[in-house]
Amino acid sequence: MELVHQLMERLKARYGHEPEFLQAVYEVAKDVLPYEQAKPEYRDARIFERLTEPDRAIAFRVVWVDDQGKVQINRGYRVQMSNALGPYKGGLRFHPSVNLGMIKFLAFEQIFKNSLTGLALGAGKGGADFNPHGRSDSEIMRFCQAFMLELYRHIGRYIDVPAGDIGVGSKEVGYMYGMLVKLRGHEPGAFTGKILEHGGSLLRPEATGYGCVYFAQEMLARQNDSIEGKTAVISGAGNVAQHAAEKLIQMGAKVLTLSDSTGMVHIPQGLTEEQLAFVKALKQRRGTSLKSFAEEYKLNFYPKERPWKVPAELAFPCATQNELDLEDAKTLIKNGCRLVAEGANMPCTPEAVEAFEEAGVLFGPGKAANAGGVAVSGIEMQQNASRVSWTKEEVDYRLRTIMRHIHEQCVAYGEEKNGKINYMKGANIAGYERVARAILAYGIL
Repeated sequence: MELVHQLMERLKARYGHEPEFLQAVYEVAKDVLPYEQAKPEYRDARIFERLTEPDRAIAFRVVWVDDQGKVQINRGYRVQMSNALGPYKGGLRFHPSVNLGMIKFLAFEQIFKNSLTGLALGAGKGGADFNPHGRSDSEIMRFCQAFMLELYRHIGRYIDVPAGDIGVGSKEVGYMYGMLVKLRGHEPGAFTGKILEHGGSLLRPEATGYGCVYFAQEMLARQNDSIEGKTAVISGAGNVAQHAAEKLIQMGAKVLTLSDSTGMVHIPQGLTEEQLAFVKALKQRRGTSLKSFAEEYKLNFYPKERPWKVPAELAFPCATQNELDLEDAKTLIKNGCRLVAEGANMPCTPEAVEAFEEAGVLFGPGKAANAGGVAVSGIEMQQNASRVSWTKEEVDYRLRTIMRHIHEQCVAYGEEKNGKINYMKGANIAGYERVARAILAYGIL
C-alpha cells in the first residue's frame, strides 16, 4: 500500500481541491497498483499513473439569455480522459454542483466502465453548472444551443461522443444535436441518447436501470439464487431509479422505496406498475417532489431522509455520489441486506464499501453494475454506423449479453482464495487490463 500512498500524496498536492476525483482514483489504485507491480511492462510504462491525467480538460464560458431578457453566464466542461480503446465516450451533466473535479471523477470512472463493456469506447465526461430545474423549455433550449456553440469544436463520431446524464435527457440532447446539425450537418454517430427520429436506439432510456438489475441477477445466479421474491430498496426517482424499479417488478421483486432531494417514500406493499407510471409522469415536470406521489397513494413520506433504514434484501443506490455512508451500510447489514448494486456513479463511500465487503454482502460497483447505459450508447453508435435500427428485443439481448460478460470479467479477476468474489477488485483490474494493453501497444505518447 506504500505505492498507493505515494501516488495519492502526489495527486493530493496537485488536486487537493478535487475530493471526488481523488476518491475515485484511490478506489481503483488500491487494487490496480499491486497488480501493475507484478507486470513489469505495465509498471515501467507507468500505465496507471498516466490514466490519472486527462488527455485534455476543456473549460469554457456559456452565455445565454433567460426569459426576462437577462444575460446569464455559466461554466461548461469537457474532460477527454483516455481514447486508448476508441473515441472519448461519456455523458453531459447539467447541475449546479458541477465543477472540473466532479467531471474528472466521472471521466476517470468512465475509463474502466467503458473498458468492461468490451466495446471500442474511450472515456470522457462533460457538463455545466447550469440548473435546469425551474427553467422553461425555451431557456433550456437557449442554454443547450449556447453550450454547443463551443462543445461542437471538440466532438465527432471518431473523436468524442457525448450523451446524457443527470439533468440531460432526450430533450436536451435533441437541442444540442440540433445545433450540431446546424453547424456541421447530420452526424448521428457524434451524439447518443437521441430520439429515434434522430437515429437513437430503443431501450436507451431504460438501459442503465435495466443493466444494473441484470448485473444483480448475475451476482445472485452465481449463488444459485434469483431476484424473484426479493425485497428491494431504491434511492432516487430519476431515469435510472425508475427503470431499475421497472425491471425489478418485471422480475418478481418487491420495490419498497423511492427517494429524491426532498425525501423518501416508503411503499410497504411494493411499488405497482400504476404507481411507477405516476412517478414517471411526475418527474417529467422538473422540480416536483415525491411528496405528491406519497399524497396521491396515501404513503408515508419522510422529508430529507434516505431509504436505507427500510429492511430489504437488495439495495440499489441510484441517485448520486456518496449518498450511502458507513452508518447507512451498518443499518442495511443489520437489517439483512444481501446485495448492493450501484446504479449511480460512486454512490457508496469507501467506508460503506469496506463494511459491505467485510460483512459478506455482495457488492456491485458502479463501473460494472451501471455500465448498461454506456453499453447501449455503444449499441446506438453501431446502429448509426450501419444505418439500421434494431428491435427492442435485439437491443435487450445485446445489453444482457454485455452485462453477463462484465460479470464474468469481475469473477475472473476478483475471485479470492476462499472462493468469494471481490467485485470491486475484479472490475478495477479487468477494466485496467484491457486499457493497459491498448496503451502499451501505442508506445509512449
